[in-house]
Amino acid sequence: MLNASIKGIDLKFKTSEGVFSPKGVDKGTLAMLSVVEFQEGDKVLDLGCGYGPVGILAAKIIGKENVVMIDINEDAISVSKENIKLNDIEGIKILQSNGFEELDEKDFTLILSNPPYHVDFSVPKAFIEKGFNRLAVGGKMFMVTKRKEWYKNKLTSVFGGAKVWEIDEYFVFMAIKKNSTYAKVNKKSKTKGKSIA
Repeated sequence: MLNASIKGIDLKFKTSEGVFSPKGVDKGTLAMLSVVEFQEGDKVLDLGCGYGPVGILAAKIIGKENVVMIDINEDAISVSKENIKLNDIEGIKILQSNGFEELDEKDFTLILSNPPYHVDFSVPKAFIEKGFNRLAVGGKMFMVTKRKEWYKNKLTSVFGGAKVWEIDEYFVFMAIKKNSTYAKVNKKSKTKGKSIA
């Protein structure tokens, strides 16, 4: 059992060896949350929720009816459901889903993700491209990773730009959906690209 205080809110979490960062809330997740401002009226997607710290915190601030949590990992969903009960916010919508496959909802104002960045880029690529389509115009996608260039380039090619913070050896990215179609970035610059080392 973990106890954590995030944004001044005390939370408790059960974890399991089968989920990401079982010994404590990940520093990257905390770095991302340090720059996110939850506002009344937000509709939040916790994309790759793990055992639930992001979605559960959001629900405590803006209400459980405004939060959706998804993860591909069955253990993560199971432990998140327990943590939703532990933190007295039953009613959050939570789904086991490979990315957006099982999720029908859209018009999110915030999508928050700490994607798997130690493997290839196929998962974050799908998160960014499909996430763009699930955001309301004016909505923001936040991501945190240990890598900078690929994410900055990808978010810029889809959203038209990205703000980057460097916090605790992590990079936190924020991109805003300014209109309903992908940014028109020169195709050559998209494909020319950076090698994935």
